[in-house]
Amino acid sequence: MTVTVKVLIPAKIAENSQTTQYTAAGVTAIIDKFTATNYSASAATISVNLVTSADTAGNQNLIVKTKTLQAAETYTFPELVGHVLAPSGFISTIAGTATAINIRASGREVT
Repeated sequence: MTVTVKVLIPAKIAENSQTTQYTAAGVTAIIDKFTATNYSASAATISVNLVTSADTAGNQNLIVKTKTLQAAETYTFPELVGHVLAPSGFISTIAGTATAINIRASGREVT
């Protein structure tokens, strides 16, 4: 068993459509940190799904629903820390607006 510390989602702007941000391709992944920062001047929302390989993003795998971040707020999502994605599982997000929230995630991949 090999464990590799890795950036799962490099810093990027979260899209305002449901978007796969990371897939555990041939590995088991453990989420250690997931951060979102609202860089806009207005409140903005983001939702996060942890999806199994046989599923699609929806209410059945919604972990954080429409979390509101105030202008310039950063949130570290303790709800996601420690969750495990089986091979082909993925992290999917949707932001309430296309130009407000920057995300980044790091964790471990186990092979």
